[in-house]
Amino acid sequence: MKDKKPTDAELEVLQILWDHGPSSVRFVNEALSRNREVVYTTTLKMMQVMTEKKGFLKRDTSERTHLYEALLSREQVRQNMFDRMLDSVFQGSPLKLVVQALGHENTSLEDLEAIKELISKLEKEKQ
Repeated sequence: MKDKKPTDAELEVLQILWDHGPSSVRFVNEALSRNREVVYTTTLKMMQVMTEKKGFLKRDTSERTHLYEALLSREQVRQNMFDRMLDSVFQGSPLKLVVQALGHENTSLEDLEAIKELISKLEKEKQ
């Protein structure tokens, strides 16, 4: 997983599997098709690649309908994507990332208060 990052389309598939658990290609295709038209064979091929070449999924063939399950956890993917973004966009600086995030107009007072509490907790853990 470290050197492989899911594409946007693969992330959509992973999201469905994280939310619904092991699922058939048909189920995943129907879920994807709620946002845009997706051809079944395209979904099938993508999930086969995610299983056989990338190792993102595993397939259970014990039943007539094959079920696919995510091998990557949501947290693994989040952490990997965050690390890449921190390194590439913010030159590895958490400060630059926080300044960018907190400078956004949508930061609520509740969010700021929660952030203060988190910082206080982290400071105590470091002492």
